[in-house]
Amino acid sequence: MLPDTGVFFRTENEAIQRLFDAAERKCLGNLQQFGADQVLVEGGGYEKIWLETQPMGGEMYAKRNLTAALNNVLLFMRTQRADGRLAGSIQGFPDGSIEAQFNKFQGFCFPEPALDLYYWIGENREYLKLLQQCLIRFDEYLWRTRDSDGDGCLESFCVYDTGEDNALRYGDAPVYCLTDTPPAGSSVVPMASMDIMSFSYSARDVLSRISGILEDGKETYWRAAADQVAAALKARLWDDEKGACFDRDRFGNTIPILTHNNLRCMYWGSFSQLMADRFVREHLLEPNEFWTPMPLPSVAANDPAFRNAPENNWSGQPEGLTYQRAIRALERYGWEPLVTRLGHRLFKAVIDGGYVFTQQYDPFTGAPSRVSSVTKAPMEPGSSDPFQDGYGPTVLSVLEYMAHIWGVHMHMGQIWFSLGTGAPCVYEQRIGERLYRIESNGSEGHIFVDGKERMASPCGMRLITDREGRLITTRRIEDA
Repeated sequence: MLPDTGVFFRTENEAIQRLFDAAERKCLGNLQQFGADQVLVEGGGYEKIWLETQPMGGEMYAKRNLTAALNNVLLFMRTQRADGRLAGSIQGFPDGSIEAQFNKFQGFCFPEPALDLYYWIGENREYLKLLQQCLIRFDEYLWRTRDSDGDGCLESFCVYDTGEDNALRYGDAPVYCLTDTPPAGSSVVPMASMDIMSFSYSARDVLSRISGILEDGKETYWRAAADQVAAALKARLWDDEKGACFDRDRFGNTIPILTHNNLRCMYWGSFSQLMADRFVREHLLEPNEFWTPMPLPSVAANDPAFRNAPENNWSGQPEGLTYQRAIRALERYGWEPLVTRLGHRLFKAVIDGGYVFTQQYDPFTGAPSRVSSVTKAPMEPGSSDPFQDGYGPTVLSVLEYMAHIWGVHMHMGQIWFSLGTGAPCVYEQRIGERLYRIESNGSEGHIFVDGKERMASPCGMRLITDREGRLITTRRIEDA
């Protein structure tokens, strides 16, 4: 039996309250049945679960519905091919059948969310062993099939391997790839890829942590294996002069487009602290590159390859999915105040846009890119198509930033109480029989566990405790 979970949030900021309530409703609309299994689909016209979004999205939704959260991971584990490959997407049909689709990777926001769920479901060791074998097999598959030139750098074979629809840097690469060998005829792919290298790093990093929990004697082995991938990534794709990673085409030429994928590497943890700090300071916070009025364009705004295209296009506009990944990416490297700042930018964009949760936003105005929920193309005057709304990564991002600014979040078994400044508020997180609560007047927050006050702190801080509420450490989440 899975623990029951739930969130309660009340704030005197009326716009934020309305935003929270709207996001809660939109998430409910993305719950679907895939046969006997309830899942959380991506939404906004995307009616599947994708490996790049939905294990991560499911883990975020564990705060509210642990059944759907766990199914968003288990379905990928259950449909893993005999050779170790994971489906890039899974589709459900009205007759109750599902189809696991292996024509792209799409992404791999899977290992850490899956490990996080181990703590949510009560530290079930059999689940952990299944996850361990899943990651071992997928990592072996990557190195068996995706280093076609033997240079120690894993490759992307098609546009959808990294989920970057319509990205200019992919040039003449095919959208899908059905084979385990590189497609012929492209001048770009097989592309030496910071994303695919980070897939392996993340798998091995989590395998090291799993081995530590299981005490099976392989923690050091997997730690060294992960470090080996990180070293190869840096040696092959990192440009120390420019302070960023760049992919290479099939001929070994650097693709000189400065992309947000460096932030993805931070999500997976494949950057060193020095590499992450350099990318953040030299690029992410640069207003002409990634810190535009609505931050996080997919390509640096001053790059020749940047396109401010409103349709589903990873050549420019900020994506809800990038905001979703940015939380873990920045917190991992100690940039918590940036998470708070990004959250407020996202809240403003969605509120100013009429509480519509779209996939993309204009980086210069923050306006939502209103596209058809059917075609994902810009809306034509008089069109009868409904416009895109309820896009899951944006909806979940809003809720998750709120939890990381004013609320309660469980991370790898620790409880994070985040005391952001602002209007007075109350936030509760229920996990089984346990209730975690914050009461804040906007300048000071009080923390309760099971109805008993445990501590208080000035706002602007995060207090990290064990599950009984014993303090472990504190971190600043707002600029001093």
